[in-house]
Amino acid sequence: MFWPMFAVAVGFLGLLVLGVFAVRVFVEAQRLGRQVTDAAHRINRAAEDLERAAAGAARSAEAL
Repeated sequence: MFWPMFAVAVGFLGLLVLGVFAVRVFVEAQRLGRQVTDAAHRINRAAEDLERAAAGAARSAEAL
């Protein structure tokens, strides 16, 4: 009777460990998603700044 109980306990602990890792992966994936979103916003802002600067440079070049 000891071995079946031991096997059930080890199985339960294994599932518990997998659950903890699943939660950690989920949290890290959410954090990565937020970082990717922030990076995309920063890249878009930089692209807009670059567009404005290029347009200003083109106007300055036309005036010469």
